[in-house]
Amino acid sequence: MSAADGLPVPVVPAQFQSFLAFDFGVKRTGVAVGNRFTRSATPQPTIAIEGDRRFEAIAARIREWQPDALVVGVPFHPDGAEHDNTRKARRFARQLNGRFGLTVYEVDERYSTTEAHALGARDADAASACIILEQFLRSLP
Repeated sequence: MSAADGLPVPVVPAQFQSFLAFDFGVKRTGVAVGNRFTRSATPQPTIAIEGDRRFEAIAARIREWQPDALVVGVPFHPDGAEHDNTRKARRFARQLNGRFGLTVYEVDERYSTTEAHALGARDADAASACIILEQFLRSLP
């Protein structure tokens, strides 16, 4: 996660230890939970709800896991250019921040779904959320 990857390296306060990550999709949103100590993530059931109703399911996950911050995968073209889903994922990140008041970190998620499929994931969305979160956790000091 560097500026060359499409997004700057985030400055994450040391007290932020637990994170809930999302692989945003219009129809399905992958979810993973992880922490700074283990630098690992665990997939959670994918949210298969569209529109604003998805935020009810997200609220339940936030109540359950009580993360210090949230992480959202932001897709880019292979050359780093933005596209329609880049804008949708960033809007989703802003909505999470506005609705839940938690800090939201964006992660360049190029190839996370491809990697999830290559690993044989049964739920590629949740596996992709894990990949996104583990990439984020590895970037932390």
